[in-house]
Amino acid sequence: MNWLTNFVRPKIQQLVRPKEVPENLWKKCPACGQMIFHRELEKNLEVCTHCDHHMRLPVKKRLEALFDDGEYKRIELPKAPEDPLKFRDLKRYNDRIKDARHKTGEQDAIIVAHGSVGGVRAVIAAFDFSFMGGSMGVAVGEGIVAAAELAVLQDAPLIVIPASGGARMQEGILSLMQMARTTVAVDKVKDAGLPYIVLLTDPTTGGVTASFAMLGDIHVSEPGAVIGFAGARVIESTIRETLPEGFQRAEYLREHGMVDTVVHRHHLKDKLANILNLLINRGPAGQVVPFERKGVFGAGETTTAETKPAGKPEPTPAARPAPAAPAAKAQPTKAPDEEVAETAAPADEDARPIDAAPAEAPKKEPAETGEPSEPKKG
Repeated sequence: MNWLTNFVRPKIQQLVRPKEVPENLWKKCPACGQMIFHRELEKNLEVCTHCDHHMRLPVKKRLEALFDDGEYKRIELPKAPEDPLKFRDLKRYNDRIKDARHKTGEQDAIIVAHGSVGGVRAVIAAFDFSFMGGSMGVAVGEGIVAAAELAVLQDAPLIVIPASGGARMQEGILSLMQMARTTVAVDKVKDAGLPYIVLLTDPTTGGVTASFAMLGDIHVSEPGAVIGFAGARVIESTIRETLPEGFQRAEYLREHGMVDTVVHRHHLKDKLANILNLLINRGPAGQVVPFERKGVFGAGETTTAETKPAGKPEPTPAARPAPAAPAAKAQPTKAPDEEVAETAAPADEDARPIDAAPAEAPKKEPAETGEPSEPKKG
């Protein structure tokens, strides 16, 4: 080999060698099996363009799709203790958290943000399923509590978007305790008279379903989302029966009253905006001023009334004279004897007592003339 081959051959090989295609350029739909270009899939919000199957949407893309103009502000969540039980299975729990943070760029499986949805100020707490399956630990519980407190502070509705496999087993009883904490947190939102809406996505299972995820005022779900407590195979092996078709799917739950509505991902923002505007619309506040009215409610008594917009003053009706009282008719004077007679004698037979017998008319006796009376003829 000479000096020429050392420089020319590698360049020729680079021109001839085929370029490597990244694996993530095409995605296969798990429902229909069609291959979809990644940019087209991202533009369609991870919805299959062939069969309309809803794939799992990254949490940041979901927030951009729901907030007006894709603008929102995240809040910093309180720090939770890491690996309080020093848990270790095939891998240390600390190492699992580090790998998940490196993969997702997030501190834990929840993001809390606030902004405007359909012109209504709202707080959204969204789960990140790519962070350890969206499992709920102490940090996630702190996120739900912080979101509820922020909603009450801002007098804004709370929207929670769960995508979780349940409680995080690496934290043991501490993760189960978050079920009670999150339930109390969302109850505070309801006590404040604010709407609490849950957007159920695929999957929503385990302790998340058994706590705050099914306590919403309104439950909205994406098509085909798996929603339940235990898995279908676990239930079948326990009860020894075959489950009905579509069990634990969003459409099945809607038919049986567990979900209020199932909405396509492209229409979620409009649906949530309509719900918020219906629940939050309090109407314009009326201005109430005190004024004093005399002669009606009493002299010096103060009452309140709503003010009317400024305009032409209403004409004051002229005072009408009060109608004169009718003159009393003169009663004829009667002699004292007549008055006594009228009061003594009853006016009619109805004035007699019920027990009194009717008065008999006096019989007329024949006049005594000294001659015998004629006998009556038979």
